[in-house]
Amino acid sequence: MKGTQSVFLYMNLTDKLINFNKEHRVISHLLFWMILLLIQLSSSSYYNAADQIPFSHDLIGDGTNLVAQIPAAYFLAYFIVPQFVYKQKYLAAFIYFMLAAYVICALSRVEVIHFEEPFFGRKHNPKETYTEIFTDIPKLAYVYFFRIFSVAFVFMFLKLLKDQLIIQKRTLSLEKEKAETELKLLKSQLNPHFLFNTLNNIYSLSLSNSPVTSTSIGRLSEILDYILYKCNNLYVPLSGEIALLNNYIGLEKLRYDERLKVNFTCNVEQDIEIAPLILLSIVENAFKHGAGNDIGSPVINIELNANNTSFNFIVSNSFYPKAENPGSIVLQNLKQQLELIYPQKHKLEITQTDTLFTVTLAIYLS
Repeated sequence: MKGTQSVFLYMNLTDKLINFNKEHRVISHLLFWMILLLIQLSSSSYYNAADQIPFSHDLIGDGTNLVAQIPAAYFLAYFIVPQFVYKQKYLAAFIYFMLAAYVICALSRVEVIHFEEPFFGRKHNPKETYTEIFTDIPKLAYVYFFRIFSVAFVFMFLKLLKDQLIIQKRTLSLEKEKAETELKLLKSQLNPHFLFNTLNNIYSLSLSNSPVTSTSIGRLSEILDYILYKCNNLYVPLSGEIALLNNYIGLEKLRYDERLKVNFTCNVEQDIEIAPLILLSIVENAFKHGAGNDIGSPVINIELNANNTSFNFIVSNSFYPKAENPGSIVLQNLKQQLELIYPQKHKLEITQTDTLFTVTLAIYLS
C-alpha cells in the first residue's frame, strides 16, 4: 500500500513539474540556473572560508562559469541531441560536439583572462597570447571542459528525462483513449442510420435487379472490413483512407438523386501514413448536415493534398440555414483525437457562412 502511494505521489509530482515547465518555460529555466548558481556559491564559500575570500569574488567566479555552462547546456540538449543523436547521426554529433566544446572552452579561458582575473587584481601574463590560449588543449580539456560540460550533461539528462516522461504519458493517454473510444468511433463514424439506409437501398436495388447491386454490396463489405480489421494501428496508409472515402461516398449517393453533387479531388505525391478514420469523421459530418438537411440542391466539395511533409484536407458543404448546428459532436471528438495524436502538429479550422460550412485540416508531417 505504501509503495503504491509512493508511486502515485511521484507521478503526481512529475506531472506537476512537467506542466509547470510547459506553462512557464522561461521561469522554470531561470529557476534551474539560479538554483545551480546558489549550489556553486555554497560550495565555493565552504571551500574558500579558510582563506577568507570575499563573497563578491565567489560570485564573479561562479557567475563567469555559468556564462560558459549555459550555452554549452543548450547547445548539447537542443541541437546535438535532436538534430543528430535522435537521427542516429553519431559521427556528425561527435564532430559538432567536439568543435563546440573546443570553442566554448577557449572563449571561457579568454573571459577568465580579460574579465575575472582583472577583477581579482591579477595581471594577465603577456606571454599567454591568443594563439597559446587556443592551442593549449590540455588546459582547455582538464581545467575548463569538465567544469563546463559536467553541468551541460546534467542539463541534457534532465531534458531527456522530461521528454521521455512526456512520451510515456502521451502513450498511456493514447492507449486509454483508444480503448475507451473504439466502440464510440465505430458508432460515430459508421452510425446505425448509415447502415440502415444503405441496406434498405441495396434491398431496393436487388428488387429491381439493378446492375449496381453487387457493386454496392462490395462497397459496404470493404467499409466494414477496413474499419473492423485494418484500423488497429495508430497510423494507416493514406491510400486505404481514400478507398474508404470513395466507398462511403458511393454508398451515400444511393440515398439521393441527381440533386446531390459531390466533387472529390485528390493530389497525392506520396502514400503517407495518417491516423485512421479522422477523414471519415469530416466527410460523414458533411453528408449529415449538408445533404441530409438541405432541401435544395446540396453540394459537397472534398479536396485532399498530400506529400511527404504536409497533409491538407478541405471539406465544404452547403446547408439549410435553419438546420441544426453543423459543428456536431463528431467534430468535437475529432478535435480531442487530433490533440492526442498530432500535438502541436495539426491545424483544424471550422468556418461557416450563411449557406456554406467548411472544415479544413492540416497535418505537418515533418
